[in-house]
Amino acid sequence: MTEKEQFLGAVEREFPTTMKVLKAFPPAKADMKPQAKCRSAKDLAWAFVVEEKAGEQALDGAIDFGKLPAPPATLQDVITTYEQAHKAFIERVRRTPEAELNKTVKFFVAPQQMGDVRKLDVLWFMLMDQVHHRGQMSVYLRMADAKVPSIYGPSADEPWM
Repeated sequence: MTEKEQFLGAVEREFPTTMKVLKAFPPAKADMKPQAKCRSAKDLAWAFVVEEKAGEQALDGAIDFGKLPAPPATLQDVITTYEQAHKAFIERVRRTPEAELNKTVKFFVAPQQMGDVRKLDVLWFMLMDQVHHRGQMSVYLRMADAKVPSIYGPSADEPWM
């Protein structure tokens, strides 16, 4: 199995779980912020779209965070946009030759420092950051008095036994 195949397999395993977490969030509480420095739930959900769009930019050869789309008005629109963007992202990665994935692109390597990073490593970074944000969203769910679905194992709201 190639690394590209491993990446695609990991993305395809994580996506349904992420969707389960996003869809569990109560739309009426989309503006909830656990603390002043935190993003709203809707803005946190938008991070999933931004990271996949940034991954596509990396495949194009340069990431420009200033050219990423602004979030839509509602949490449901964010979720719908993420589903659509995800399909496009997966197809884009599938079409990208392995040799292209091994080329470099400028990406953060330290605070306020850019360096050459292999495109596939940028994609792995984005996926792991999505997993991180999904964990944040699960905390938001609990704070919103919503049910936290099973992620990698049982939750208090979705026990396995």
